[in-house]
Amino acid sequence: MALSIHISDENSFTEALGIQFLRAENGESELMLMLKAHHMNSLGIAHGGVIMSVLDCALVAAASSLSVTHANVVTVELKTNFMQPGQGCLHALARVLHKTATLAYCEGEVRNPQKALIAKALGTFKYVRKRRAEH
Repeated sequence: MALSIHISDENSFTEALGIQFLRAENGESELMLMLKAHHMNSLGIAHGGVIMSVLDCALVAAASSLSVTHANVVTVELKTNFMQPGQGCLHALARVLHKTATLAYCEGEVRNPQKALIAKALGTFKYVRKRRAEH
């Protein structure tokens, strides 16, 4: 049975960044971000925080795709290595390496349109129950 999730565009943070979710299923995800001027640092390359945000979103989407209960997924730890400057379009791929009842261990990478590796990340993510609306 294929496990997949519907990625909502209701998240104002990802919407503000302009992240496009392409797929999230069976412990894998794919997304992209077309870089614009507001994503750049003073050197004219992608800000490291933008690249880390793209990776975080990709890893969360991969972990979410394996949640049978549709629990929220929050970042516990995220380690990122930057290989070279990001420019143009960032393409992220992520996958779950191992999953327990409460945690997912994931890896992901960001590449440029020429397929050069921009950054690589490893992260730990926690499945948390959705809170009931407070009255």
